[in-house]
Formats: sequence, structure tokens, C-alpha cells
Amino acid sequence: METKAIVRGVRLSCDKGRLVADMIRGKRVDLALNILTFSPQKAAGIIKKCLDSAIANAEHNNGADIDELKITSIYVEQGATLKRFSARAKGRGNRISKPTCHIYVTVGTNS
Repeated sequence: METKAIVRGVRLSCDKGRLVADMIRGKRVDLALNILTFSPQKAAGIIKKCLDSAIANAEHNNGADIDELKITSIYVEQGATLKRFSARAKGRGNRISKPTCHIYVTVGTNS
């Protein structure tokens, strides 16, 4: 049985999010939470929160045992990019791109 959690519109680059997602893909939930807790990246805290939500969904909605859960799939997709401008000399402007991403986590039992 699989349960998922989705976080959309996170102010994080999808490339930076994928680096953290690759560290925990396919691991048991307790090991993944341990890795995310002690990772210094900003993405680790966001993905940990999403993983906690997926675990809570599995426990509450499906009555799954937390000890048997593992991450069956996790992926980070690019979201909308916020476009801002910074004033420069002689009336010019530079574009500043602020990327967002969507995080999808699916947890399931080993069997």
C-alpha cells in the first residue's frame, strides 16, 4: 500500500532539491529521517517536513505500521519561476529569477 504527500511552490531550486532527494531514495523511513535531520542543506528541512506528512498520511489514512515503511518514490519537479528586476546604472535593470519547485514523496510497505 502506498501513500503520498505533495508540497507545491517551495522557494527552492529543483536542482538543489534533487541532490537531497537522491540521498534518501529507496531507503527506510527511519533512516531517511535520520539523514535529513543531520543534513545542512535548506532542502533537507523542507523534504523532511514532506516526508513527515507522508508518514502521518500512511498511519492515519491507511493504518500502516511506521516501522515497515520505506520511500518508494521521491522526485522534485520545477515549478513557476518568480521574475524580479534589480535597478542598475543608467536606467537599466537586471533580471533576478527566483525558482520554485514541487516535491512529491511516496511511502509504502516493503512487501
